[in-house]
Amino acid sequence: MTFDWSSAEVVGLAKERCAHCLGIGLRRGGRVKDMPCSCVLRRVFRSCYAKFRYCASKEKHMGKVRLESMAGSDGSFCWGMKDEEYMADFCLVSRRALEPDEYQLFRFHFLLGADWKLCCRRLNMDRGSFFHQLYRIEQKLGRVYRELRPHALFPLDEYFGGTVRKDLPEAYKNVLHMPLPVRGMPLRAPLRKVA
Repeated sequence: MTFDWSSAEVVGLAKERCAHCLGIGLRRGGRVKDMPCSCVLRRVFRSCYAKFRYCASKEKHMGKVRLESMAGSDGSFCWGMKDEEYMADFCLVSRRALEPDEYQLFRFHFLLGADWKLCCRRLNMDRGSFFHQLYRIEQKLGRVYRELRPHALFPLDEYFGGTVRKDLPEAYKNVLHMPLPVRGMPLRAPLRKVA
């Protein structure tokens, strides 16, 4: 199953000076549709990781039990602790998505907080290999966190019960999409709809 990444959601996550996507967030995929750039995937991971660290650093007495409505016609409710559930989902999804050697690096660096020197010494890696592996892990998990079904870890507001994505209203159907730039050509926004 392929996941469609819209240009509207990735442009805000893209690195402004990215050499691959030129700050647009999508890369031409060749035979397949446009793919998110690696800078977008890393940004998705880093925002999920920042939320994980925030949830983990909160005082234990600060956890809240919430009553949430469940989807369905019967209108039932369930109790939950969203912060703890998010931390568990973050760890379990990461363990399932990564290979054992990748998960070992993930655990040492992200979960246990070891710096690159300690990780390199512990895992018998050089500095360059460490950072290349680290960026690959961030890209891999960023894609997994966004494309996870039925409940993705990203966007965070949807996970924590904020807004829910639905189809756009009919009034927004004729909104123009920003064209992807050609390498070397300046980016020009469309001023009117071309028939």
